[in-house]
Amino acid sequence: MDIILRKTCIALGLLMVVWVITPPMPLAASVQQEVPAYAKWGRLAVKEVQAKYPHAHILDYLHEGRHAQGNSTIEKFKLWLKEGDREFGVFVTIEFSTESEEVIRIEFEETDR
Repeated sequence: MDIILRKTCIALGLLMVVWVITPPMPLAASVQQEVPAYAKWGRLAVKEVQAKYPHAHILDYLHEGRHAQGNSTIEKFKLWLKEGDREFGVFVTIEFSTESEEVIRIEFEETDR
C-alpha cells in the first residue's frame, strides 16, 4: 500500500509540474484575426506622413472612419507626431476610386489637439 501511495504522489507531482510549466494555448491563437478594410489606406497614410514629416516620430494612430462619396471612397485618419519638443496631430484624408482603388487625392491638416 505504501508503494502505491508513493507512486501516485510522484505521478501527481509530475503532472502538476508539467501543468505549471506548459503555457495554456491562448484563445486568440485559435481564432483567425481579420485585417480591417482600412489597413491598406492606413499604411498609405503613415507612409505619406513619414515622407511629409521625415524628422517626426509617429506616436499614435487612429482610423476616424470611411464614407462613400459618389464613385469614390474617403478614409480619414489622425496621426499624433512628435518632432523635437513639439507634439501635434495630422489629419490625413485619402480619397480613392471605389472601383479601381486608385488614389484621387491625399490631404493633410495639422492640429494641436
